[in-house]
This record gives sequence, C-alpha cells and structure tokens, in this order.
Amino acid sequence: MVLFSQKPSPPQKPWALIIAGPTCSGKSALALHLAHHLDGIIINADAMQCYKDLRIITARPSISDEQQIPHRLYGILAGNQIGNTAWWREQALQMLEFCWKEKKLPILCGGTGMYFHALIHGIAIIPEPSTEAREEARSRVAHEGPEILYQALRKHDPETAIRINPTDSQRIARAWEVWRSTGHGLRYWQQQPALPGADCQFTALRLDPPRPLLHQAITDRFKQMIALGACEEVKQFLERDPPLESPLHRAHGVPEISHYLKQEITLDEAIDQAITNTKRYVKRQSTWFKHHKLASDLYNYIFNSKFDNSTQYSKSFLEKYLPFIRNLIDGR
Repeated sequence: MVLFSQKPSPPQKPWALIIAGPTCSGKSALALHLAHHLDGIIINADAMQCYKDLRIITARPSISDEQQIPHRLYGILAGNQIGNTAWWREQALQMLEFCWKEKKLPILCGGTGMYFHALIHGIAIIPEPSTEAREEARSRVAHEGPEILYQALRKHDPETAIRINPTDSQRIARAWEVWRSTGHGLRYWQQQPALPGADCQFTALRLDPPRPLLHQAITDRFKQMIALGACEEVKQFLERDPPLESPLHRAHGVPEISHYLKQEITLDEAIDQAITNTKRYVKRQSTWFKHHKLASDLYNYIFNSKFDNSTQYSKSFLEKYLPFIRNLIDGR
C-alpha cells in the first residue's frame, strides 16, 4: 500500500469511494464486496458498460451481482447513442446526490480515467457541434479512414492532434467536428473556464496487480467470454446495424470477433488478437493512472492486489483494509 497525499481536514462534506484500475484487475468484485460491508451503491465508471448491448464482451456485472447490490449507470444507453464524458459526469452527479440522500455510500467503479477526472476536477464547456460538422466528420472517417482525417486535423488544429492517437477514429472525428463547427480546436475549449467537480470528499483505491497476473486474468476471462456466447452476442449486435460511430464497435474483442464472423480470420486467431490488443490497452490504461492522481486533496491508495483470479479477493484483504475504509468515511 502506498500513500501519496496528505490527510485532508476532518470531513465536512459527504464521502464517495472510487475503485479504479486497468481492465480485468478485479474492480467489480472488490466493489461488490465493499458495497456489502459498507452499505453502498455501485456506480459505473466504465464507458463501454454504460451500454445495454454486449453484456458479455464488456464484462458488465452479472444479473446475480446486480440483484445483490444496487448497480447504477450500467446498461442505460442504446447502441446507437453516444455517451461522452460530459454526459456521464452529469449522470454521476445525480447518482451521488441520490446515494447521499438515501444514506448510502456511493462506490464509483471503472477504468475510464477521464470519467473520474471530470467528476473530481470538472470538465470544459465545449459548444455542441453543428449537425453538418458531425455528419462530415463521421462520413470522412468512414470513407477516407481515420489516418487521412487525422492529417487534416494536424494542419488545422495541431494542438489537439498531438494529443490524439492517429488511429483513434472517435476522438479524431470529435476533434474535427468541434473545429469545423466552432472555428476553435478542442484544446482551446479545454483551456476555458470549466464546470466544477463534485462537491464532496473522495477516497480512491487504485488496483495495480502484477503484470503477469493481470495478463493471465485477461486471457482466462476472454476465453470464458467466448464460452459464454460472446460471438453470438456480437453477431446479434452487428445485425442491428449500429452506426459506425457507436463506441461499441471498439469494445475489446468486437473488432476481432467481427473479422471472424466475416470469415476473414479463424476463431483462434480472433481470440489471440483480442487478448493481445487488450493487453496493449491495459498498458496504456495503467500508464494513464500512474501519471494522473485522481485528486490532489484526497486519499489515494495503490494496491498490488493479490487474488486467486479476477473475481475473488482474499478474506485477509478485506479484514486488513475494510476497518480503515469504514473509519475513513464514518460520519458521512
């Protein structure tokens, strides 16, 4: 356990607990355990798990888990909707107020770092792009590919482009539509006065399992997803003809299974590619969390979590840290 911030003044504001970390580090399992012991409500902070489609491939909590403890902001968007960071922040703020009113501990659980950052530190106010600009951006990505549009973005909005992966079609399209619609790049708007963060005290637990353990958990979980029917789930999703800009097209495993369903690769190849790509994503996720404190004025703890698999925490883990967390938030 590593403590890297000073103890805040005695809490006068309500508490919220954050459980963050890379994909497959066991966040959902830990959140469920803590919610049982701390009378909590679990609030989703994972971008893909906001959607109704693809429960298996996005590793949403099971129906059984949702029946044990209230889960919020899971599966509330249709596949043709776009739930961005600003949308999630507004939903999360409402859920925090609901939890405190009901005398429940809000437990925010997920791996989308920008969601946590927006909730804690606030978010820039970016004008809504015009319909024409949005359609242009989506059309160019679809017909020219993200790399071509990225080069155009570099010419007109280099400050934003330098912060985007040249193959990230969603972020490229978003940056292009903002520039085309407002005449200013995303980076410009991000530097303007922002909406504030949540008016509460946070304590954050960041899971950081040893890399070999995490890689094995990723492998095991994806193979289990296949056994549970992930291919059929993706097939049904694609048959509904979701728009190209739907974030679910980029959910871990969806591109690879799509290639398999088109008979472009074998199932074994799809599995191997999906596992490899997920491991690469986890590396980027871990780097983001290492370089972004979840807040400067709260407790941040890093756990080299020891688990038998991705869903089972030891009793000793809870016995050691549960009293500490309970004492921390006592009086909420």
